[in-house]
Amino acid sequence: MGIPSRKGGGADGGAVVGVDALSERAAQMREALVKNQSITDNMVSILGSFDHRLSALETAMRPTQIRTHAIRRAHENIDKTLKAAEVILAQFDASRQAEAKILKGPNEDLESYLQAIEQLRNNIQFFSNNKSFKSSDGVINHTNNLLSKAISKLEEEFKQLLSYYSKPVEPERLFECLPNSMRPSSGSPGDSNGKTPSSKSHSEHHNNGTENSAYTTPTLIPPRILPLLHDLAQQMVQAGNQQQLQRIYRDIRSPVLEESLQKLGVEKLSKDDVQKMQWEVLEAKIGNWIHFMRIAVKLLFAGERKVCDQIFAGFDFLMDQCFAEVTNGSVAVLLSFGDAIAKSKRSPEKLFVLLDMYEIMRELHSEIEALFRGKSCSEIRESALGLTKRLAQTAQETFGDFEEAVEKDATKTAVADGTVHPLTSYVINYVKFLFDYQSTLKQLFQEFVSGDDSHSQLAAVTMRIMQALQTNLDGKSKQYKDVSLTHLFLMNNIHYMVRSVRRSEAKDLLGDDWVQRHRRIVQQHANQYKRIAWAKILQCLSVQGLTSSGGGSSVSVDGGNSSGVSRAIIKDRLKTFNIQFEELHQKQSQWTVPDTELRESLRLAVAEVLLPAYRSFIKRFGPLVENGKNAQKYIRYTPEDLEHMLGEFFEGKTLNEPKR
Repeated sequence: MGIPSRKGGGADGGAVVGVDALSERAAQMREALVKNQSITDNMVSILGSFDHRLSALETAMRPTQIRTHAIRRAHENIDKTLKAAEVILAQFDASRQAEAKILKGPNEDLESYLQAIEQLRNNIQFFSNNKSFKSSDGVINHTNNLLSKAISKLEEEFKQLLSYYSKPVEPERLFECLPNSMRPSSGSPGDSNGKTPSSKSHSEHHNNGTENSAYTTPTLIPPRILPLLHDLAQQMVQAGNQQQLQRIYRDIRSPVLEESLQKLGVEKLSKDDVQKMQWEVLEAKIGNWIHFMRIAVKLLFAGERKVCDQIFAGFDFLMDQCFAEVTNGSVAVLLSFGDAIAKSKRSPEKLFVLLDMYEIMRELHSEIEALFRGKSCSEIRESALGLTKRLAQTAQETFGDFEEAVEKDATKTAVADGTVHPLTSYVINYVKFLFDYQSTLKQLFQEFVSGDDSHSQLAAVTMRIMQALQTNLDGKSKQYKDVSLTHLFLMNNIHYMVRSVRRSEAKDLLGDDWVQRHRRIVQQHANQYKRIAWAKILQCLSVQGLTSSGGGSSVSVDGGNSSGVSRAIIKDRLKTFNIQFEELHQKQSQWTVPDTELRESLRLAVAEVLLPAYRSFIKRFGPLVENGKNAQKYIRYTPEDLEHMLGEFFEGKTLNEPKR
C-alpha cells in the first residue's frame, strides 16, 4: 500500500519521501507481526490438540500397562515359588538321606551319623522358619521323633564305648608311673613306710615326695577314643540330655576308680575299726595310706581329670560336675581313714605318723586345689583342707600330751645299775625324730600362731621337753638307797642328753649355752658320786686317828714306827679298807656307765684320788704289818691290783659273772 507523493522540489520534497518510506516499513512490520501472531495461535492450537490426543492415548494404554506389570510380577512369584520348592525338596531329600543314616545306627560310621543328626537339626530349624508351608508341623514332628531316636542311639553308643574302655588300673601300672625311688620293691606298696622312719629315711622320703616331674600320669582311656566320646557327649548336651550324660559317666567311671584303689590296697575303715587295731598294724596301714594318697592324687585323680576335661571340653560346668561325681566316693574313703586317725585316742607314738599324714596333705594341697577346681568340687576341697587342719590340731595336742607325759612318767622300770633310763633314750630319740620334721613342725606352728617365729617356737617346745625329762629323772633318782648311785644315774642320763644334742641338729636349736650348762651338771654329778662313794674308804687311808692322841705319827724310813702308832690300828685300817674296797668292787662292777669316754674318765678320777692315798699309806705304815705274821691278810692288794680292779668298775656285770 502506497502513500501518494507530493510534487515539489527542494528540501521539503526529500523529507516527505523519507517519512513515507518509514511509514511503509512500519506498516510492513505490523503486517508481519499480525502474521506471526496468527501462526503462533495456530501452533498453540495444534499442540493443545496433540496433548489432548496423547492423554487419550495414555488413558487407552493404562490397562495394558497394568496387565504387563502383573504378568511380570506373576513370573517373578513363579520363579520364587519354584526356587522355594527346590529348597524344600532339597531339605526333604537331605532329610531322607539323614533318616537312612540314622536307621543304620552309629556303629558303622559315627562321623556320618553325627552329620545326619546335624542335618535333622537343620531341617527342624528350616521348617520352623517356614511355617507357611502347610506340612511344616508334620515334618517338624517327624524329624523331632527321628532326632530323639538318634540321640538315644548315641547315648547307648557313648555308654558302650565308655564302658568298654573303662578298666581298673592294675597296681603294677601305677607303680611304673612313680619315681624309681618310690616304687615298692616287694610286698605291700606301703612296706617302706610302715614304720616310724629314721632320720635318713624320712629325709629321703620327703625329698622324693617333691619330685613332681618324675610322676607320669597314667593313660586311663586310649587317646584315640577320647575325641569320639567328646563328639558323642557334645551331641547329647545339645539335645538337652545333660543329666543322662552325667549319670552314665558317673555310673561307669566311679566304680572303675574305686576298684583301682581297692586293687592298690585301699580299705574302707571306720573309726571303730581303727580304734580296735594293734598299734603295729595301724602304723603299717598309716604308712600305706600316705603312699595311697600320693598315688591317688598324683596319678589316678590326675588321670581322671585329664579324661574328664577332654571328653567335656567346651562344657566347663560338666567338666567339674562329672569329675566331682566320679571322684567323690574314692576321696571320701581316703579322707575318712585320715579323719579316723586324727580323731582317735592320742598317744605319743602317734605324733610322727600324724606329722607324716599332715606332711602329705600339705604336699598335695596345691594339686588338690588344681584338680578339684570349680564350684562343683568345693566340698571335696573343703574336706581335704579340713583333714589337714584336724591332723595339725591333733599333732599339736599330742605334742602337749607328750611333754606332760614325760614329766609325769611313773614307770617302775628298774634301772638297778644306774645306766641310761629307757625313758631318757625314748625321749631323746623322740626329739631327734622331731628334727627330721623341722619344716613340717614350723608349718604346723604357723597354723595356730600367725606372725610368730616358728623357729623359736620349736626351740621352746624342745627345751620344755628336755626340762620335763630332767624333772622326771630327778624324781626317779631318788628311788636309789645308795646316794652315790643317785648321782651316777643322773650323770649317765644327763650326759646322754648332752651327747645326743651335740650330735644332732638340736644343738643349733638349743644353743651352746644349753650344752655347756648341762655339761657342768654332768661334772657336778660325777664329783658328787666320787665324794660320796669313796669318802668312807679314803678315811681308812687317812693318818688321822692312828695315835691315841689323834696325832700324825709316822713310820721311819727304815721301818721303825713312831711313838704312839698302834700296829693293831694299822691292821684294822687295812682290814677295813680291804672289806670296803671289795664291797665297792662287787657292787660297782654291776653299775654301768655306758659311754666309754665317760666311764674311763670316771675311773681315772677315782684312781687319781685312791691310788696315791693307798701308795702313801702302804709306804708309811706297811712295814708295821709286813714284819708280822699273815702280812698278806692285811696288805692284800698292790696299787697295781687296785688299778686293775678299778678297770672293772661300771661294766654292768652280773653277780655270778667271773672277774676279768
